Amino acid sequence: MSSPDRRTLLLSGLGFGLAACGFTPAYAPNGPAAGLQGTIRLAEPSDKNAFDFVERMEERLGKPKEARYDLTYRITTTVESVGLQTDNTYTRYSIIGTIDWGVIDHATGERVTGGVARNFTSYSATGSTVAGLSAEEDAGYRLMRMLADQIVTQLVGTASRWAP
Repeated sequence: MSSPDRRTLLLSGLGFGLAACGFTPAYAPNGPAAGLQGTIRLAEPSDKNAFDFVERMEERLGKPKEARYDLTYRITTTVESVGLQTDNTYTRYSIIGTIDWGVIDHATGERVTGGVARNFTSYSATGSTVAGLSAEEDAGYRLMRMLADQIVTQLVGTASRWAP
């Protein structure tokens, strides 16, 4: 005689619950973000931050085959010293990044959605000059990836309102 596995029972109950509430995966064939893959062209990068940002956006949304939308963006970053030592030297820095972005529909030329993404990351400058420069570059790379992920989340979350 076999007894039912509790995990199977709980997981099947969860599946029925999600189906009952109208849950649809975002990238499913009829999902709200299914049409985003490969349809958004980003403006050409002009510096390292923009290159890292565009690279991550294309990883997440795909390179456009037939771009239906253009994504415009303006990246600003500031560096703040945050780790003050007793000898008045700084050992830690934060990079604060902001991307003001918008999506333009090719057919109408209108901005269909947009927003502002903000985040920060930090790095240590306690090693050699080379190590500090490397840490700063890595922090900038991480920051652009975080900001790109935020924007993709906003695009996916709002796609049902502006992307047919």
